[in-house]
Amino acid sequence: METVKLHLAEKSRIYSILIGEGLIEEAGRLLQEHQIKGRILIVTNPTVAQWYLQPLLLSLTTAGYQVDYIEIPDGEEYKSLEQANRIYDRLLNDRYDRKTTLIALGGGVIGDLTGFVAATYMRGVRLVQVPTTLLAQVDSSIGGKVAVNHPLGKNMIGAFYQPDVVIADVTTLKTLPPRELSAGMAEVIKHGIILDENYFNLVAAEREAILKLDSNFMTYVVLGSCKIKAAVVEEDEKETGIRAYLNFGHTIGHSLESITNYNRFRHGEAVALGMVAATRIAVKTGLLKDASLIELLEKCLTGLNLPVRIPELAVTAICDSMNLDKKVEYGKLRWVMPKRLGEVEIATDIPLDVVQGVLTEMGAI
Repeated sequence: METVKLHLAEKSRIYSILIGEGLIEEAGRLLQEHQIKGRILIVTNPTVAQWYLQPLLLSLTTAGYQVDYIEIPDGEEYKSLEQANRIYDRLLNDRYDRKTTLIALGGGVIGDLTGFVAATYMRGVRLVQVPTTLLAQVDSSIGGKVAVNHPLGKNMIGAFYQPDVVIADVTTLKTLPPRELSAGMAEVIKHGIILDENYFNLVAAEREAILKLDSNFMTYVVLGSCKIKAAVVEEDEKETGIRAYLNFGHTIGHSLESITNYNRFRHGEAVALGMVAATRIAVKTGLLKDASLIELLEKCLTGLNLPVRIPELAVTAICDSMNLDKKVEYGKLRWVMPKRLGEVEIATDIPLDVVQGVLTEMGAI
């Protein structure tokens, strides 16, 4: 088992991200070691529950925990206030108190939704993230961003609320559909592009090991991304500076998700398209001098079955949706764009015609 320690200066807190094989079956012991006490409510969905709910329940009850669970329907559209209210109802009806721990067993939707409830129920209860998708293991379970969606925008209602521990069992990746694995790799690629050229190059060169889900290599992938994200969060927990770099690809990516009602693209697929668009914009505005990064990025993405073309969506709809994004500050949209492989910069005042031209180049209409 590998461990990444995340140090939070603001509250003088440290929490652990645990990475390895078979960790769900060890969850009871691991929570005891991390001083988790009191009643536990697991939040999951039916897809994940069929594989991992019973092993988690067994591990927790064997360790002496009083534990129950609630299932939320599977899908981004269920990361909503309505589903949050279902969890509140359960917590209140069953008299869960301030010493309760919520466990998020699932991907990014479950993690974000459960985290949002944990942050707001009785003004905050303990939270444990047990991410079961690659996307959640390398990104959404780390750093404390929790939220629900609004019909007008993704993650528009939320908070910063850190977990007490993250348990990333790479064994769960073996039950992921191939499309979900690819979606998670988009965030891995993002981490390399923004901050670590060597990490990007190694991941790009190991396509076969990734697609075969080699356990040792996938542990390395998750560990590498967790180290990168932890370092960013330690420096900038509330996204006032460097943490905004993690939004590379998300400006257009969130827009694509929103205008298609969150049911056409996986999050990582939308981010992949957003990264390609941002890189093309960086070349056209002169920030990125080496245009070969476009080809390098697109080759890496397509090799992992990620899209690089926008399928005939309206340019005007994409641009209108971008202006509702939470990355708009003082009426200006912030863009995270690469200066070179491993280094990005935040830019504003990108001409609309440049953005529209790039979207058209990529297939939008």
